Amino acid sequence: MTIDKAVLMFAGFLVLISLALGIYHSHYWFLLTAFAGLNMVQASITGFCPAAIAFKKLGCKAGVAFK
Repeated sequence: MTIDKAVLMFAGFLVLISLALGIYHSHYWFLLTAFAGLNMVQASITGFCPAAIAFKKLGCKAGVAFK
């Protein structure tokens, strides 16, 4: 799995889990969804993504977006 795919999968799971927790537990979990969205926008502008760094250290192969 490449870093790009791992980051997209992680972001997708994070959004889905925070939406479910926001609906069934507390509406404050929607802040995690907002944080994930803001981090995706920030990463697209600056190219810096903490999740990509973590997946690189875990041994994922470099992709197109994150090397």
